Amino acid sequence: MKKTSTRLADGRELIYYDLRDDTVRDAADRRPLDRTVTTSEIRRDPLLGDSVAVASHRQGRTYHPPADECPLCPTHGDRLSEIPDSSYDVVVFENRFPSLAGDSGRCEVVCFTSDHDASFADLSEEQARLVLDAWTDRTSELSHLPSVEQVFCFENRGAEIGVTLGHPHGQIYAYPFTTPRTALMLRSLAAHKEATGGENLFDAVLERELAGERVVLEGEHWAAFVPYAAHWPYEVHLYPKRRVPDLLALDEAARTEFPQVYLQLLRRFDRIFGEGEPPTPYIAAWHQAPFGSMEEFDGGTAVTRDDFALHLELFTIRRTSGKLKFLAGSESGMNVFINDVPPERAAERLREVASS
Repeated sequence: MKKTSTRLADGRELIYYDLRDDTVRDAADRRPLDRTVTTSEIRRDPLLGDSVAVASHRQGRTYHPPADECPLCPTHGDRLSEIPDSSYDVVVFENRFPSLAGDSGRCEVVCFTSDHDASFADLSEEQARLVLDAWTDRTSELSHLPSVEQVFCFENRGAEIGVTLGHPHGQIYAYPFTTPRTALMLRSLAAHKEATGGENLFDAVLERELAGERVVLEGEHWAAFVPYAAHWPYEVHLYPKRRVPDLLALDEAARTEFPQVYLQLLRRFDRIFGEGEPPTPYIAAWHQAPFGSMEEFDGGTAVTRDDFALHLELFTIRRTSGKLKFLAGSESGMNVFINDVPPERAAERLREVASS
C-alpha cells in the first residue's frame, strides 16, 4: 500500500491509498473553494447522559446529484470533483459538511472505488484489503488527535438508509467522547467480569454462538453469526476469533482472510430477498475500543482496552421484499426493539442463499 497525503483547495486533507507503490499523485484541486466553515457543537443531554451533535451547516450538503455530477467520482477534464486525480484506488478526505469538527471531533469520507456503479460487494479481495488497510491507518492517525476518544468506521448503503450520494463510499467519525452504545457494552463487560470472577463477556458470547444454530459463515480467523437478541430483521455480527480491541491489533492472518469472509457476507445480503430485488440497503459498523479512560465503566472491576472485542455489525432495515422496518413508538420512544424475523430463521436464510 502506498499512502499519499495532499490538500484540497479549501484546506481539507485528502489521502490516496494505492495498490501500486510507483503511483504518483500530484494533481491539484482546481476548484475555486473558500475555506470550509462549520458550526458543529456537542450538547450533552442532562437526563439521558448522552451527547448530541448540532451541525446546522449540514442542511446545505450535496443531495442526490445526477451521476455525471457525482463529487466522489474522479476529476475528468472540466468536470471537477472532490478527488482531483483522474483515477484512484481508495481515497479518504475530510468531509466538506462534517457532523463533527474541530474540538468536537472529525468526520471523513472513504471512497472504496472510483467506479460509480459498483458496490463494496463488487470489489476484488485485493481492493477490499486496501479498504481495510485504509480504515486501520485512519484509526491510528485519528486516535492521536487530542480531541478524539473513539474512532468509528462505517458504511451506509442505499437510499432507504438515507444515503445522499450513490457512489460506493463509507465514513469515519472520530468522536470526542465514548459513544452511548459502546458505553453500554463496557458496563456489561465490567459487570460480567465481576460476576464471573474474570470471564470476558465477548469471549463467552462468541463461544456460545459458535456452538449454536445462528452461525452464517466461519473461517479460520473470522466468524459471522446472527446474534441471539438481534434488533434488526437481518443482522449479522462479524468477529475475529482472536479477541483484539481495534483494527490496529489484527494480525496478518486475520487481515488476509477478512476480504474473503466479508465479501461473501455482503453478497449473501444482496440475495436475501431473492433474484430481481433491488440491492439490499444496509449499515456496516465497526465497533472498536475507545482510546480514552475506562474508569467510568469499571463498576468496581477493572476494564481495559484489551477486554473489548473488535467486531463489525451488519444489518438491513428491509424486513421482507418491498417492506422496511421502521423505528416507530417502541423503538424510537423507548429504545425497545421489536424484531419481525426470528434470528434463527434469519441465519438459516443467510446460509442458504448463494454468495457468488
